[in-house]
Amino acid sequence: MKAIVCRQFGPPESLRLEDIDEPTAGPGEVVIRVRAVGLNFFDLLLLQNKYQVKPDLPFSPGGELAGEIDRVGADCEWAKPGDRVIALTRFGAACEKVVVAESDLIAMPDELSFELAASLTVTYGTTLHALADRGELKPGETVAILGASGGVGQAAIEIAKLMGARVIACASSPEKLAFCREKGADEVIDYSTEALKVRLRELTDDVGVDVVYDAVGDKYSEPAIRALAWRGRHLVVGFAGGEIPKIPLNLLLLRGADVRGVFWGEFVAREPDAFADVVRKLMDWTVRGALKPHIHAVYPLERTGEALAELAARRVIGKIIVKP
Repeated sequence: MKAIVCRQFGPPESLRLEDIDEPTAGPGEVVIRVRAVGLNFFDLLLLQNKYQVKPDLPFSPGGELAGEIDRVGADCEWAKPGDRVIALTRFGAACEKVVVAESDLIAMPDELSFELAASLTVTYGTTLHALADRGELKPGETVAILGASGGVGQAAIEIAKLMGARVIACASSPEKLAFCREKGADEVIDYSTEALKVRLRELTDDVGVDVVYDAVGDKYSEPAIRALAWRGRHLVVGFAGGEIPKIPLNLLLLRGADVRGVFWGEFVAREPDAFADVVRKLMDWTVRGALKPHIHAVYPLERTGEALAELAARRVIGKIIVKP
């Protein structure tokens, strides 16, 4: 079967399409025929050996997938060939077929396309966990979203609005901010040309924001924390900006504020039932039209490296999907 393979750590251009052996299903496992793979920023970190998860070489990128069950191993309880399922694999999904434990599968409704299903588990799952579980976002509160035009940023706009919040979207170009407006943002800030702390204070009448959703890090985290309201919550989602910032702790003391980590992958591993509930809720919202994931582009499997290079160059608005 065909698979995208990383044989040495490096840029996306080093990936190759190869023929490898088809996987077999052991006890409690199924083989999935992959129909769509969602690509994410952490795939780039995996390729550079800079992520918390450290796969052995060689490996395939791609941490979320949607597809159909092809074969079922012994001792499976409910899975059968032809079932439409989604799975969060962390890596290894950029192949024609993958083997996954039945316990890691979630059945998907017929009304949901494979492309949309492969857009939900990482970006929208991370975001719902972040805003509801970690951020305790309440109706009427204000949330500032850093990197608001990306995959998790778009998800944060939509879910925050569904939760009844006022949304300030922060991104780095007029085109990206126009997209954020289309997705429902109430206010926008171009932090490539505007002072982030000053504008957040101005847009909240100097009260500050209740929740910061920070998937960027770098030089933007500290000014966002300086714009927190009393008892504000700063959610650490990721570091797409490159650098991991060091925050003066007195800023939290003065605001009675919290910095809260959001580690979706560990939440999935430690609380699988809660993870399944989150994903089912997201699928239901999507089928009903309450969520509308924006798919930036769909690439064939052999162009996975090109797709990830677009992601690395910050040219992606929304989500990139790969289809074997």
